[in-house]
Amino acid sequence: MLPYSDTKPVGAADFYFAINATFRFIRETLGAEALIVYWRGLGREYMAPVSQQWKEGGLPAVAEYWRAFFAAEPGAGVEVTLGYEDSLQRLGTDEGTPAKPSKVVLDVHTCPAIHHMRANGRTIDPGFCQHCYYVSAAAGEAAGLTVRVEGGNGSCRQIFFARDAAEKPQIMEHIKEAS
Repeated sequence: MLPYSDTKPVGAADFYFAINATFRFIRETLGAEALIVYWRGLGREYMAPVSQQWKEGGLPAVAEYWRAFFAAEPGAGVEVTLGYEDSLQRLGTDEGTPAKPSKVVLDVHTCPAIHHMRANGRTIDPGFCQHCYYVSAAAGEAAGLTVRVEGGNGSCRQIFFARDAAEKPQIMEHIKEAS
């Protein structure tokens, strides 16, 4: 399900140090807006194969991707579920039409990046958790999806759904600063 391969069953956690340092460097030298541009570019360009999977497979593909992603992340504690508007929709219709999920919910109980950086005494870029919103929102655009993120600083909830179902934009204050 992941669009890249690795010979290890689990990734190298020290990668978190590198992305944290990259985020801090861009913020300190080019500013916060440049960092957002960088994150959006990652979502559109680096995540393009993922966006294509999501476009082709819909929300079930989103759930499959995140399950595979977090299975390869050392120390992750994440629950990924498909959500339905109501219980009748989960059952489908009388004609036997399968129910369609309306959202994918990621309940991140333990963020592997925040956990690893804290365990190793690293100073975490305060905007670190915002990257999840900007990268995922940009990746979802090509698939007609968006995301809302709340929480952060070690645990959060991310909800993916059809972009046309978005009633309000992401409120950035709902994403906690990392420390």
